[in-house]
Amino acid sequence: MEYPLFWTLSYCYDDKEQMLDAIRESPFFSIQLDESTDVANCAQLMVYVRFIKELSVQEKFLFCHPLPARTRAAEIFKALNDFIQEHHIDWSRCCGICTDGARAMTGRHSGLVKQVQAVAPAAVWSHCIIHRQALATKRMPKELRTVLDEAVKIINLIKSCAMNARLFSFLCNEMGAHFHQLLLHSEVRWLPRGKVLTRLCDLREEVLLFLAEIDSPLVKHMEDAKWVAMQAYLSDIFDRINTLNTSLQGKECHVFFSAFRKKLDLWCTRVEQGSVEMFPTLEDVVEQTGLQLNCVQQVVIAHLKGLREQFGDYFGEETLANQWVRILFSFPVTPRDGLTLQEEEALVELNSNMDLKQKMGEVSLAHFWLSVETEFPHLTKKAVKVFIPFTSTYLCECGFSALTMIKSKYRSRLRVEDDLRLFLSTAHPRINRLCASKAQTHCSH
Repeated sequence: MEYPLFWTLSYCYDDKEQMLDAIRESPFFSIQLDESTDVANCAQLMVYVRFIKELSVQEKFLFCHPLPARTRAAEIFKALNDFIQEHHIDWSRCCGICTDGARAMTGRHSGLVKQVQAVAPAAVWSHCIIHRQALATKRMPKELRTVLDEAVKIINLIKSCAMNARLFSFLCNEMGAHFHQLLLHSEVRWLPRGKVLTRLCDLREEVLLFLAEIDSPLVKHMEDAKWVAMQAYLSDIFDRINTLNTSLQGKECHVFFSAFRKKLDLWCTRVEQGSVEMFPTLEDVVEQTGLQLNCVQQVVIAHLKGLREQFGDYFGEETLANQWVRILFSFPVTPRDGLTLQEEEALVELNSNMDLKQKMGEVSLAHFWLSVETEFPHLTKKAVKVFIPFTSTYLCECGFSALTMIKSKYRSRLRVEDDLRLFLSTAHPRINRLCASKAQTHCSH
């Protein structure tokens, strides 16, 4: 039996109204937003909201509106402010706004963030951690950049030509390779290059033979042990970065980067001592080719130190200012900035309560703090302002992925907000209840 679409849409509209009511009642809320151009060259503004409902933090799709002309800060703020005003949401309760680092968002004098803070003084801007992580890993020594560019040329030569792709796949099958194709390289940050380079390493012998058969001048790189070693190192380090990138994606993501920076220091020290065991692909290449590690040692050390410096520039050194919110019972109770004497005394009392310590291990961070609001109202208020702001624009990127599927070249004139709300809704329509509310149902013919 097929059910009319408007039944489900009606259910989603009810969910939207309930969400708006909850936002109005929430003591604080935060937003994340981004804009992207769809298949019809229409700029779409995507906005998500995080708010408090009962004893939990909710993350919901707020709206997706087309921007009629330019994508400057003024147009973006107008679309956002019009929605907030139309639905009678109090700007003063906004405590956070998360965007990328584009000039329209972060301009010093008239950027979107400045305009939002003019109407919501408590709103703190956070630069998307996934965007910062991608920027922090872009720079590399010239030698490694050259190797990466040449590896991309090899991949594109095989992968982007249909005949070469077929012949290479046949060759891999004949040689009994575990994989039968390379992966196409992409600069999009959501598709990290690590897996692309790893696949090239896995099929190194097959690629060398294929390039030799077609008499490509690129074969000289695959025959150069030093070049292969540097490409293997890139495969290993970007695999590590892939793991970090994946950990940043998801809802309610709170990631501290001190551990990764400490690993970079550790790896750098090990390479200086002549060990590359943390880079297994590079270690295999060194053993198989008999290459002296000092041929690539200084390049690897320079790259690791550069990564450490870049992560420091984009993320800064983590302080203990707000970590009491997340690691309350393992945190030293000492005077700290941002808390009054009364709040510090309340923190000592809370920190000494063993029953609450057990409870914190059984429930979510938000549930714990909201459940102690009656006893510790001021601490809870400050804690909420720490964990309710978004740290990334991951949800917006997921929304744009859904937009790409919904609004195709065959549906290029579609106004997508209603479809997106239905697609992204976490509500599950109760079909039986919907059917029971109708006098008669009709089967499809």
